Amino acid sequence: MLNGFHHVALIVSDYDRSKQFYTEVLGLKIIAETHRAARHSMKLDLQIPGGGQLELFSFPDPPARPSTPEACGLRHLAFRVTDIDATIDALAAKGVAVEAIRVDPNTGSCFTFFADPDGLPIELYEVSRIAGPDGH
Repeated sequence: MLNGFHHVALIVSDYDRSKQFYTEVLGLKIIAETHRAARHSMKLDLQIPGGGQLELFSFPDPPARPSTPEACGLRHLAFRVTDIDATIDALAAKGVAVEAIRVDPNTGSCFTFFADPDGLPIELYEVSRIAGPDGH
């Protein structure tokens, strides 16, 4: 029935700031950028490595997210990484604050969180490394 994952859509409060964050900080590649005049909106299609897309939408005066991360709806985005330490270092070099690495109690894999410009939690998940007793 389902063939795979296609996309996640986010409504952002500041289109230019979010475009810069997702393309320059996270390094996602632009597939298409569309001005939707009738809706006073922009749409940015971004390619996620390994398949799938992220769509960013702007709308005039979107309501704020009710709370994070326990509101109904999207809880967080999770990206698979090969080297969580190197990814954290690269984000830190670009001024992104990242939480301490944690260990998934069910898999033993390492993960952490940071936020996008609107405060949406984004998770980094390193599947390949099983954490030692110190979490590394």
